[in-house]
Amino acid sequence: MKKSGSQRVESASRLIDARIQELGDWRGEMLSRLRALIKQADPKVVEEWKWRGIPVWSHDGLICTGETYKNVVKMTFSRGASLDDPSGLFNSSLEGRARRAIDFREGDKVNEKALKTLIRAAVALNTSSASDG
Repeated sequence: MKKSGSQRVESASRLIDARIQELGDWRGEMLSRLRALIKQADPKVVEEWKWRGIPVWSHDGLICTGETYKNVVKMTFSRGASLDDPSGLFNSSLEGRARRAIDFREGDKVNEKALKTLIRAAVALNTSSASDG
């Protein structure tokens, strides 16, 4: 039996909840905070779980991922190279043609306003591309 879309979303959300709990340190707190900011910036965002355990947020296409490593929580925007970043949030994967990322380290401050603006710009880019096709 096929899962409905809403069941997949609920399942992905539960898996992301579990990842945050499993981390149990600053990385879980950061991932939780970034997730909340993504949802505030785009209430219609869809949570997914891809590539053997990476939280993904989409709206008419992939917006960003939330990868956790030993010393960093990496927020990768799939089409980040096409986004204006006047606040200079992107600090990783700067050489790529498509992706850009923000590495958050323990104790880093999050520029919430600039991050929400970047998320909304990624959604707008996806939405405009979806309507072009």
